[in-house]
Amino acid sequence: MYVCVYLCIKKKQQDVVRFLEANKIEFEEVDITMSEEQRQWMYKNISPEKKPAQGNPLPPQIFNGDQYCGDYDSFFEAKESNTVLSFLGLKPRAVLHLGSPLTHKSAGSSVW
Repeated sequence: MYVCVYLCIKKKQQDVVRFLEANKIEFEEVDITMSEEQRQWMYKNISPEKKPAQGNPLPPQIFNGDQYCGDYDSFFEAKESNTVLSFLGLKPRAVLHLGSPLTHKSAGSSVW
Protein backbone atom coordinates (compact mmCIF):
# COMPACT_ATOMS: atom_id res chain seq x y z
CA MET A 1 0.00 0.00 0.00
CA TYR A 2 1.53 3.33 -1.13
CA VAL A 3 -0.64 5.79 0.71
CA CYS A 4 1.85 8.63 1.19
CA VAL A 5 2.31 9.36 -2.49
CA TYR A 6 -1.40 9.60 -3.15
CA LEU A 7 -2.11 11.43 0.09
CA CYS A 8 0.66 13.95 -0.66
CA ILE A 9 -0.68 14.47 -4.19
CA LYS A 10 -4.22 14.95 -2.88
CA LYS A 11 -3.09 17.52 -0.29
CA LYS A 12 -1.25 19.50 -2.96
CA GLN A 13 -4.27 19.38 -5.26
CA GLN A 14 -6.53 20.56 -2.45
CA ASP A 15 -4.15 23.42 -1.66
CA VAL A 16 -4.29 24.65 -5.27
CA VAL A 17 -8.08 24.26 -5.47
CA ARG A 18 -8.64 26.08 -2.15
CA PHE A 19 -6.46 28.97 -3.29
CA LEU A 20 -8.23 29.28 -6.65
CA GLU A 21 -11.68 29.11 -5.05
CA ALA A 22 -10.78 31.59 -2.29
CA ASN A 23 -9.52 34.04 -4.92
CA LYS A 24 -12.49 33.45 -7.23
CA ILE A 25 -10.29 32.26 -10.08
CA GLU A 26 -12.22 30.07 -12.51
CA PHE A 27 -10.66 26.69 -13.19
CA GLU A 28 -11.40 23.20 -14.43
CA GLU A 29 -10.09 20.10 -12.70
CA VAL A 30 -9.01 17.34 -15.05
CA ASP A 31 -8.78 13.88 -13.48
CA ILE A 32 -5.99 12.17 -15.42
CA THR A 33 -6.78 8.83 -13.75
CA MET A 34 -10.01 8.70 -15.72
CA SER A 35 -8.68 9.56 -19.19
CA GLU A 36 -5.58 8.19 -20.88
CA GLU A 37 -5.94 10.89 -23.54
CA GLN A 38 -5.89 13.69 -20.92
CA ARG A 39 -2.95 12.06 -19.12
CA GLN A 40 -0.91 11.84 -22.33
CA TRP A 41 -1.83 15.45 -23.22
CA MET A 42 -0.58 16.62 -19.81
CA TYR A 43 2.69 14.68 -20.11
CA LYS A 44 3.27 15.99 -23.63
CA ASN A 45 2.62 19.65 -22.72
CA ILE A 46 4.76 19.96 -19.59
CA SER A 47 7.93 22.01 -20.05
CA PRO A 48 10.99 19.81 -20.58
CA GLU A 49 12.78 21.31 -17.56
CA LYS A 50 9.91 20.17 -15.30
CA LYS A 51 9.95 16.57 -16.54
CA PRO A 52 11.73 14.11 -14.26
CA ALA A 53 14.72 12.14 -15.55
CA GLN A 54 12.68 8.96 -15.17
CA GLY A 55 8.95 8.37 -15.18
CA ASN A 56 6.24 10.95 -15.55
CA PRO A 57 5.58 14.13 -13.58
CA LEU A 58 3.01 13.82 -10.83
CA PRO A 59 -0.05 16.02 -10.44
CA PRO A 60 -0.94 18.67 -9.77
CA GLN A 61 0.34 20.25 -12.97
CA ILE A 62 -1.15 23.65 -13.71
CA PHE A 63 -2.14 24.98 -17.13
CA ASN A 64 -3.92 28.10 -18.35
CA GLY A 65 -5.64 26.72 -21.42
CA ASP A 66 -2.84 25.10 -23.43
CA GLN A 67 -0.14 27.17 -21.69
CA TYR A 68 1.86 25.29 -19.07
CA CYS A 69 2.19 27.33 -15.86
CA GLY A 70 4.09 24.93 -13.64
CA ASP A 71 3.98 22.24 -11.02
CA TYR A 72 2.94 22.44 -7.38
CA ASP A 73 6.37 23.61 -6.18
CA SER A 74 6.31 26.50 -8.66
CA PHE A 75 2.74 27.34 -7.61
CA PHE A 76 3.74 27.31 -3.94
CA GLU A 77 6.72 29.62 -4.61
CA ALA A 78 4.44 32.02 -6.54
CA LYS A 79 1.91 31.95 -3.71
CA GLU A 80 4.60 32.70 -1.12
CA SER A 81 5.97 35.59 -3.19
CA ASN A 82 2.48 36.92 -4.01
CA THR A 83 2.96 36.42 -7.76
CA VAL A 84 0.30 33.78 -8.44
CA LEU A 85 -1.60 35.85 -11.01
CA SER A 86 1.58 36.23 -13.04
CA PHE A 87 2.38 32.53 -12.55
CA LEU A 88 -1.07 31.66 -13.90
CA GLY A 89 -0.71 34.05 -16.83
CA LEU A 90 -3.56 36.24 -15.58
CA LYS A 91 -3.81 40.01 -15.69
CA PRO A 92 -3.38 41.90 -12.41
CA ARG A 93 -6.60 42.68 -10.64
CA ALA A 94 -7.75 46.17 -9.86
CA VAL A 95 -6.80 47.57 -6.48
CA LEU A 96 -9.28 49.77 -4.64
CA HIS A 97 -7.91 52.81 -2.82
CA LEU A 98 -10.52 54.71 -0.82
CA GLY A 99 -10.95 58.26 -2.06
CA SER A 100 -9.29 57.61 -5.41
CA PRO A 101 -10.44 56.11 -8.71
CA LEU A 102 -10.31 52.36 -9.19
CA THR A 103 -7.85 51.70 -11.98
CA HIS A 104 -8.12 48.48 -13.90
CA LYS A 105 -4.51 47.91 -14.90
CA SER A 106 -5.20 45.74 -17.93
CA ALA A 107 -7.72 48.13 -19.55
CA GLY A 108 -6.23 51.40 -18.36
CA SER A 109 -9.68 52.83 -17.58
CA SER A 110 -10.91 54.38 -14.37
CA VAL A 111 -14.08 53.50 -12.50
CA TRP A 112 -15.51 55.72 -9.77
